[in-house]
Amino acid sequence: MAGRGQMPMMQPQVIVLKEGTDTSQGVPQLLSNISACLAICDTIRTTLGPRGMDKLIVDSQGRVTISNDGATIMKLLDVVQPAARTLVDIARAQDAEVGDGTTSVVLLAGELLKEVKDYVDEGVSSQTIIKGFRRAADLAINHIKEIAVDTDRSDKAKFRELLEKCAATSMNSKLIGSQKEFFTKMVVDAVMRLDQDELNEDMIGIKKIPGGAMQDSILVDGVAFKKSFSYAGFEQQPKSFDSPKIVCLNVELELKAEKDNAEVRVDKVSEYQAIVDAEWKIIFDKLASIVATGANVVLSRLPIGDLATQYFADRNIFCAGRVSKDDLDRVCEATGCRVQSTTTDLTAKHLGVCERFEECQIGGQRFNVFKGCPGAKTCTIILRGGAEQFIDEVERSLHDSIMVVRRAVKNQTVVAGGGAIEMEVSRYLRETARQIEGKQQLIITAVAKALEVIPRQLCENAGFDTTDFITQLRARHAQDPERYRWYGVDIEEEAVTDLFAKFVWEPALVKTNAIASAIEAACLILSVDETVTSQKSQDPMAGGQPMPGRGRGMPMGGR
Repeated sequence: MAGRGQMPMMQPQVIVLKEGTDTSQGVPQLLSNISACLAICDTIRTTLGPRGMDKLIVDSQGRVTISNDGATIMKLLDVVQPAARTLVDIARAQDAEVGDGTTSVVLLAGELLKEVKDYVDEGVSSQTIIKGFRRAADLAINHIKEIAVDTDRSDKAKFRELLEKCAATSMNSKLIGSQKEFFTKMVVDAVMRLDQDELNEDMIGIKKIPGGAMQDSILVDGVAFKKSFSYAGFEQQPKSFDSPKIVCLNVELELKAEKDNAEVRVDKVSEYQAIVDAEWKIIFDKLASIVATGANVVLSRLPIGDLATQYFADRNIFCAGRVSKDDLDRVCEATGCRVQSTTTDLTAKHLGVCERFEECQIGGQRFNVFKGCPGAKTCTIILRGGAEQFIDEVERSLHDSIMVVRRAVKNQTVVAGGGAIEMEVSRYLRETARQIEGKQQLIITAVAKALEVIPRQLCENAGFDTTDFITQLRARHAQDPERYRWYGVDIEEEAVTDLFAKFVWEPALVKTNAIASAIEAACLILSVDETVTSQKSQDPMAGGQPMPGRGRGMPMGGR
């Protein structure tokens, strides 16, 4: 027969992706992603805990940041590996949701991947590992909710003490740890002044003034903001009032020059004068309507010009223009006024009040301060300190503490810190895994071992004998889970002790959110088995302007 004994025809190669596209797939790609995540974890590993070190990061524009906050460091690291960027995202999510535990969540995600790396290498299916991770996450989170201690809000003194303990625990690992007694009271006072239903952290203003010591920082029961740009006549205005009436505007109070290319045709000088008079009448009508309300303090988001400044000064009224939106919102919240976008029909009901307003000198800057506000659900923290980087880090530390106290007020369940809850959950997962058959047992045991990274790293950063401490913790938690449930690493005493009795408390939400986020991130990285990188993303010139050629308008050579 024809064709018998002939060689089979070669199948033509099908090219789907354009030339230059990089594709990596399979187990080697999975292991590469895990290695990249472990490299990220090693960068921030030493920042964990009260004895954690700081990182100095210089960005592409030469700005220097000194911090040991996990979210800040992850944000400033220019991570280019696509899978490793997942860790940056979970650190940001933890910071936005809870405020604390950003380093822990990244370390935990990295340790989970490290524990299952050998299983991946040996050919265990990623889906098997992911299934085990999710089962372990459910077990761990449910166990934390079972053993978390409820707080009693009926006794206000005890509840305040609990909030102060939570704030102090979050400050232990920060730059302000040495001054935590001073700042703990300030943070709790700030949160308790907010609307207890909304607890909007944006209503706490934080202003930074270089100079002085940390102890010179103050909490203003009301609103304080830096003096804005002012025109001639400002110094003639009064700088303090008792029981002032306050009006907040979004109106520009100055004579505007005609826009470029504007054209006005007039036949007589009197017509030109009528135009000028109309401009002056418009602004004077605005100013007169503001004065008629009886306001003593005028604030505006837009400029207040020299004419308006002098006009108000002649009538003993204080004014400030170009006030930022955040500051103006806080003034409205505190004094009861509302921002008006027009001066028409402006009446006394649109005004706000406070007990005292004054412009005062703090350090080398002048601040406008509103005190004794009737419905004050806002406050301002004015930070002092030496170097600018130092004050920036204090601000980040206070933000974390404020978020933790907010969560403690909302959720009202706490657990012990210092690695105690991680060791307890690790023990529980190990015992539960023994009752599970198949590969899931190995995966849940791997999660239990990964949770030990938190107490282990706390010991390493403090310079303790890691093996000795982890062995002691395992023995205590296995010996009597009820009695030794809250035993963790006591950095101050260099011992294994009951940290709940030592008031090292954290909101349970910090831990449940960290475990859930870390396991979700690990599952996401394990579910990726192929990376396709186009040439354009690698070469900035690819896909750009075409090479010049003979097109229209391009002269031919030799002409």
